[in-house]
Amino acid sequence: MKAAVIVFPGSNCDRDLKVAFERAGAEVTMVWHKDAGLPGGVDIVGIPGGFSFGDYLRCGAIAANSPVSRAIRAHAQRGGYVIGICNGFQVLTETGLLPGALMRNLGLKFICKPIDLTVETSNSPFTSGYNAGATVSFPVAHHDGNYQASPEVLAELDAEDRVAYRYVDNPNGSAGDIAGILSANRRVLGLMPHPERVVEAAHGGTDGAPLFVGLSQVLENA
Repeated sequence: MKAAVIVFPGSNCDRDLKVAFERAGAEVTMVWHKDAGLPGGVDIVGIPGGFSFGDYLRCGAIAANSPVSRAIRAHAQRGGYVIGICNGFQVLTETGLLPGALMRNLGLKFICKPIDLTVETSNSPFTSGYNAGATVSFPVAHHDGNYQASPEVLAELDAEDRVAYRYVDNPNGSAGDIAGILSANRRVLGLMPHPERVVEAAHGGTDGAPLFVGLSQVLENA
């Protein structure tokens, strides 16, 4: 598996994501946001958490217009895999690769703590390492993680089994307790919690490791 991790000004989880990919056996290249293309042969692009461009305008809005974002869209449109975590999820909605928007948390406060999630489906490369219905714990660290979409989009996500993760105890007001969603072809995942922060016991948990290991296995067998 060959992965590219994008680095924007203000990214602060890029190294964590690189290490999580590497622990799952990936060869990882860090890509600066001003690069107009991705390395050859890349299977998956990772867009990390942080505060790209200081979260000015809307979270992820400026990053979505960086040169590299055109390459990410092209990669996804030709069937490539993409994962966006926290700020990366915000970038994916701003690029139009995922529907909906991430709004200010309902309580208007930054939330930083471990959160229990339900794995809603195992039918995706990003959730194949879990059993559907399993409970996992990932940390959250966001101020704008309140996922909202039109009633039609929410119904479509449910009908097409595209909700990947839901909050057990919703911390931010997200519609339908949604913590992460999949694209229509199931090759793009956006999620607010941080699986890359729980891939080894020294982090305090390993619940995030099956996401990366399962993804690696799917891509190696593709």
